[in-house]
Amino acid sequence: MTTPLKHRGIGLVSLGCAKNLVDSEVLMKQLEFNRFRPVFEPENLRGIDTIIINTCGFIRDAKQESIDTILHYAQAKQAGKISRLFIMGCLTERYREELTKELPEADGIFGVNQFPEIVKIIGGEFRHNLLGERLITTPSHYAYLKIAEGCDRTCSFCAIPNIRGVHRSRSIEEILAEATWLAGQGVRELLIISQDTTYYGIDLYGRRKLADLLRKLSSISGIAWIRLHYTYPRAFPLEILQVMYDHPNICNYIDIPLQHISDRILRSMKRGMSSDRTKKLLDSIRQTVPGVAIRTTLITGYPGETEREFEELCRFVESVRFDRLGVFTYSHEEGTSASVLNDSVPEMIKNQRQERLMRIQEQISLEKNTRLIGHRIIVLVDREEGGLFAGRSESDSPEVDQEVLIHTGKVKVEVGNFYQITVTEAGHFDLIGEITQ
Repeated sequence: MTTPLKHRGIGLVSLGCAKNLVDSEVLMKQLEFNRFRPVFEPENLRGIDTIIINTCGFIRDAKQESIDTILHYAQAKQAGKISRLFIMGCLTERYREELTKELPEADGIFGVNQFPEIVKIIGGEFRHNLLGERLITTPSHYAYLKIAEGCDRTCSFCAIPNIRGVHRSRSIEEILAEATWLAGQGVRELLIISQDTTYYGIDLYGRRKLADLLRKLSSISGIAWIRLHYTYPRAFPLEILQVMYDHPNICNYIDIPLQHISDRILRSMKRGMSSDRTKKLLDSIRQTVPGVAIRTTLITGYPGETEREFEELCRFVESVRFDRLGVFTYSHEEGTSASVLNDSVPEMIKNQRQERLMRIQEQISLEKNTRLIGHRIIVLVDREEGGLFAGRSESDSPEVDQEVLIHTGKVKVEVGNFYQITVTEAGHFDLIGEITQ
């Protein structure tokens, strides 16, 4: 006889990126269908029998967070607070043998593509007819949409191909079915993700099909914003820019991780891009889609990065004036081609360079934000906080970009709705505004 759902609590802790989060949401739907009671990142363990940790193993800090989380719940199991502990995801894919030896408290250790095995060992049955359905853990008005898995790139610093395997596109039909289902759940913003979004379609259709996919997604009723993440710069499919320009519900926003601008470092990173080609691509993006918000990420402290190359990177950031920017310090990862290089830049210097780049970006962001004072922008409200509402403009993605804090006055505001806001104040990474009557 099946134990009633309410008595079978399973807590799922999801670490790392949005791609990991989608995996966690898919797994929770499978658990719910099998009459478990999935609880996302439980605040306490009351009523929780089992913990599943979906780990991240991308860079050093992420690996340490995963290890600390595993040890925390291993101690909880030893103390009798939970009965079972399962570990899955990127860290276990990379270090399964070591973790199996070091963690006798774990009742099962799984890689990134073993959902059926996880569901089975917990006592359920994996249902293939649920593919595309998830338990959404983000605010109900936006959701991540993963269009592919794995990566064919050979970037010297990145372990993702070793963890996730080769690039595997989902079919357009399967993606559209999931997006339609999400829209039916009240989702208004789709955040397009994969390890390499611009490579989409080559393995299935023999050519890049991101532009075709975007056209079809833009026609789904109820979807007001579609936002592109992880667009690899090499062989960037320029046709998506015209699609973006032609379809108002495709956000004028591109997340394009460039990593560096020095030709020598780009070659060592195996990025397949030169400094000149990078700058020409950015010019093309801005010329085709006027007003587009460009977000990028950079790495500082890569093996052998000289002061001169770092200064070149600083000048690049100052001249291009990115709308959004993130900076990571280089992490020496075993199994990558860069791991044979001498990790020659001291951690203190890496951190100082990171801080300097972010100070440059901070000033650029303040100047761009200040120019918006008095202007009207459309904002999607994400949450209420401290008597104010917080939302995002078309130029901002959740978690990683800035927010707009809204004084509502006498206007009734609902989370998940769009409002026209007049910007009244500007900070380095936030705007303040009031609803336009």
